Order: sequence, then C-alpha cells, then structure tokens
Amino acid sequence: MHACRQCGGSIEAPFRYCPWCAAPQRAKLVEFFAGTGTEAGKALRVSRYTEEGHVRFSVWNESGVAEAAVSVDDEAALQLAGFLRGPSPATRPGRARGAARPAGGR
Repeated sequence: MHACRQCGGSIEAPFRYCPWCAAPQRAKLVEFFAGTGTEAGKALRVSRYTEEGHVRFSVWNESGVAEAAVSVDDEAALQLAGFLRGPSPATRPGRARGAARPAGGR
C-alpha cells in the first residue's frame, strides 16, 4: 500500500489510478513503432517510466495482444539509444571529417 500523490488516499500497489480521486499513479511516456516487411501489422511499444527509472519494450501482434516484453534500466536504455543513433559521421569508417556524401546516400 502507498499513499496517493494527489489526495493522500491509501492505494494498493497494482492500481494505476487512485480509486478515490482518479489521479494517475505512474508517470510514463509511450510510443508505438509500426513493423515493416514481414512484421507489417505488428508494433513495438516503448514505455518510459519517468519515476521508476526503467524502459519497457513490448511486441504487439496484429490482434493487439502483447506477445513479449522486457524492461531495461535507464542506463541500458541510454546505451540502446546510442546504439540506435549509430556512429557519428566523423567516426564512420572510410569517411573523412567533412567529406561529401555520395549522391543519393544517407
């Protein structure tokens, strides 16, 4: 049990909203990313729990049911963000700093 941040009422841990005043008990940000190719129709849902200090990834199927999920702490989430960002143009192999991009390249 914990106290509601808004009204101070007693709330059991699994409740996402206060039963007394309806205030949300978790602060989270959520984004969906649609699958492509053979995963079209599926989605990756990423939830960042701002106060709990973790990020949760879940894979949703075409029927809107979560098939798998995993949580990582904020440190691992930052490591993942760096991985997804990729190397900076200056550190990419075969490219000198300030070199022009190939025509049609990204």
